[in-house]
Amino acid sequence: MSNHVNRGVIYQGNGTVKVDAIAFPELSIGKRRCDHGVLLKVVTTNICGSDQHMVRGRTTAPSGLVLGHEITGQIIECGRDVEFLKVGDLVSVPFNIACGRCRNCKEGKTGICLNVNPARPGAAYGYVDMGGWVGGQADYVMVPYADFNLLKFPDADQAMEKIQDLTLLSDILPTGFHGCVTAGVGPGSTVYIAGAGPVGLAAAASAHLLGAACVIVGDMVQDRLDQARSFGCETIDLTQDGDIQDKIEAILGDREVDAFVDCVGFEAHACGCNHHQESPAVVLNSAMQMTRAGGQIGIPGLYVTEDPGATDDAAKQGSLSMRFGLGWAKSHSLHTGQCPVMKYHRQLMQAILFDKIDIAKAVNVQMISLDQAPQGYADFDGGAAKKFVIDPHKMVS
Repeated sequence: MSNHVNRGVIYQGNGTVKVDAIAFPELSIGKRRCDHGVLLKVVTTNICGSDQHMVRGRTTAPSGLVLGHEITGQIIECGRDVEFLKVGDLVSVPFNIACGRCRNCKEGKTGICLNVNPARPGAAYGYVDMGGWVGGQADYVMVPYADFNLLKFPDADQAMEKIQDLTLLSDILPTGFHGCVTAGVGPGSTVYIAGAGPVGLAAAASAHLLGAACVIVGDMVQDRLDQARSFGCETIDLTQDGDIQDKIEAILGDREVDAFVDCVGFEAHACGCNHHQESPAVVLNSAMQMTRAGGQIGIPGLYVTEDPGATDDAAKQGSLSMRFGLGWAKSHSLHTGQCPVMKYHRQLMQAILFDKIDIAKAVNVQMISLDQAPQGYADFDGGAAKKFVIDPHKMVS
């Protein structure tokens, strides 16, 4: 296999990425052979908002990191101990790397596996502090613990016809869905989604799938709000002045929602006339203000332990000024952390294959080539209302 050329998207520091040659993957973890792993030819790999946090210099990511944790691929080589997959299978790769053996994995908490990252619970491909695993914005990648981690598509031809939807199973669709589930979204719910980036749009589509009565999406980019309206969401332009609860009331006849989903995270900005100013706790504080007593708040938006670009010393350590007493007084439940993708990806695959959700249309997938990835990062950072999906093995106009 080593005769194949492998290229990847590499973080350069200073807000830049480049596509360059990288080592062809091997069935090994360090110096130890990885007989439970597989090598994949990457079919699609997506640019994620979490990648942007690193590229903007808002994490401690080192230059030279191969990016990419949203991977769909075809198996080209199996380790000796892989029992239930074979060469040629088309598979979705959860962004969480999980051993399947530890206490947390056995409890279904695959986002915080205890055995795949020496530094802390939880690992991911191509991400800072997440175990040093090589990213999948590349031609080829190695996936460990393959029997446990990978979701095989039942029919490869059918899967390729729906690849623009199925590629979203590696992260953003389960993550948006998890945000809604942990916020308690169900039939008849009123829901506020903070942020209309790809995860926010996926959360909004998930809320509809879960039976929500009204889904309201707030953002500061008009194109993203237009995208949310395109599949039945109400929207609020957060650059405009005025009390957000007045705007909620104008839509619902009520000043509070049943469920709130934070799809923004730590690079949040203030609203109204101050929308150019960072305010990392503003979404969390709005959530406690806007969610009904006894309601739930899902927080799939990323928060970090170290933010070198933060505006104050406390935020640089992940310490935010939250009005937690309000949430306590209203008996809110707050749900944080990475989505355990395997908890949802099979069910969501079925929803896609049986046409119960049109997720590629909802998040506005745009296919690009590996060589176009740097421009995709730049466009995404500029607020493009698109989900950029990379097809590494052919040029896409």
